[in-house]
Amino acid sequence: MTRREWAWAGYDWANSAFPTVVSTFVIAAYVTKGIAPDPVTGQVMWGWMQALAGLAIGLLSPLLGAVADAGGRRRALLLLCTLLTALFTAGIWFARPEPAYALWALLCVALATLCFELGTVFYNAMLPEATTRARLGRVSGIGWALGYAGGLACLVLCLVLLVRPDPPLLPLDRGAAEHVRATALLVAAWLLLFAWPVLIFGPRDAAPRQPWRRAAEEGLADLLRLLRGLRGRPAVLRFLLARLLYTDGLNVLFAFGAVFAAGAFGMGFEEILLFGIALNVSGGLGALAGGWVDERIGAKRTVLLALLAMMAVGAAMLLVESKALFWGLGVSLGLFFGPAQAASRSLMAQLSPPGEMAAHFGLFALSGRVTSFAGPALLALVTDATDSQRWGMAVVVLLLGGGAALLAGVRAPRG
Repeated sequence: MTRREWAWAGYDWANSAFPTVVSTFVIAAYVTKGIAPDPVTGQVMWGWMQALAGLAIGLLSPLLGAVADAGGRRRALLLLCTLLTALFTAGIWFARPEPAYALWALLCVALATLCFELGTVFYNAMLPEATTRARLGRVSGIGWALGYAGGLACLVLCLVLLVRPDPPLLPLDRGAAEHVRATALLVAAWLLLFAWPVLIFGPRDAAPRQPWRRAAEEGLADLLRLLRGLRGRPAVLRFLLARLLYTDGLNVLFAFGAVFAAGAFGMGFEEILLFGIALNVSGGLGALAGGWVDERIGAKRTVLLALLAMMAVGAAMLLVESKALFWGLGVSLGLFFGPAQAASRSLMAQLSPPGEMAAHFGLFALSGRVTSFAGPALLALVTDATDSQRWGMAVVVLLLGGGAALLAGVRAPRG
């Protein structure tokens, strides 16, 4: 691995603390179980918040990606998104465990999620310039593995320093859930501490820097031209549609995994953290293996295998009543998270022409977010109608299956 490759992949280590601690395991459970009146209401509230955040991400990511391509502003926009993600994440600290603070908590998480996802557009667009075409799958997989390792390390710190100690190591009021709320401050500090290498040693913008207004005008024109040309590029269009479905399923899984574990199996914050640590270990191992598999059988086949495996294991997790079986299935499910995501990223890089990378990764983000309100909204509606978290989570299997069916027809690039 070259210094540029390590600098690029290291950003996954930095920013993965946010989805791991905030979106999935700790803050999600805290908002839905500690702030909301009851777990079912909390899951419904969390679902609508994720839906609105996803809609904003879907609308903004392609446009900002095209602006970054036209104006040579990927690094500047990545820096801005990183700083705003840290700021809004830190704001969660002020959300006390009372229903009156639910709106504040949801607003902070929504804005932080928006900035986090927009930042990944510019980060992912740097991948082809960070390495060679032959190493796209491997470097993407290593980055995703570092992301799981970073999320794991941050989770361990949350557990050891903040959540588990009683009495607390720091002057934190457990009655006011300060030991849980402080995990948001740790995530913000983690992001600021480890994000800088890609901004200094990562790939430089290939396009010359232009004034913001001109970049916006050219970016909008390029985006419209790109969208009109998708009909003539069936592989790209079909892949984006497939990813629209299966990433919606993954987003629901990540956003509601801890919520489901807390409500259906009665897991407390400490046990959810331990479950998250186990998932990150298996996820990191799976991402490393997925990079190797990607190089040998191709990105498309790697994603397909991962989706089919997640459908089978996920369906089993919804049927079991034993917490021990749920744990075992969850850890095995984690093995397929990384390959599905990392290979999707490398496939998008292979399908995208040079000079339009950020715009295509904007569409990549759009495909994962433009209908991301549908998954959480559907989950919220099904959960509300059936009064069952299990039936609500069943939408994940359907979304993964639909995405796999579409992806099977994509003609992947050779070499």
